[in-house]
Amino acid sequence: MKLKVIGGIVVLLSVLIAACQSDADQEFKRYYTGGAAIYKQKCQNCHGNNGEGLTSLIPPLTDTTFLKKNKNYLACIVRNGINERVLTINSKAYEGPMPANTDLAPIQIAKVLTFVTNSFGNKQGVITVDVVEKDLEGCQ
Repeated sequence: MKLKVIGGIVVLLSVLIAACQSDADQEFKRYYTGGAAIYKQKCQNCHGNNGEGLTSLIPPLTDTTFLKKNKNYLACIVRNGINERVLTINSKAYEGPMPANTDLAPIQIAKVLTFVTNSFGNKQGVITVDVVEKDLEGCQ
């Protein structure tokens, strides 16, 4: 009997806590957690567990300046990859292309970008699917 009462209290508290979150908080959590799974599957092998990158071959995702400056270009980078011979981030040159991720839908790109731009020392908020779709239209 005691376990049923305690279990009921735990469920009730969980529901109340979830109800107290704003729609924006819930949206952020959906994008962020979905993005974490996509990052682990698609990005982590190269960019690392903590977004640290790999020597001079793969840039880190910890440079908040680069991410903020290129916020509207990030969806294009994820979708189309990078074919530049040298990419300079935080005054350090990285050589080698990044493969395209043409199999990712705009919602998946939005989620992984929300994760990256809010992890590894970054705090940029939600990047919605609407923003990604708009940014993808501007890709060259």
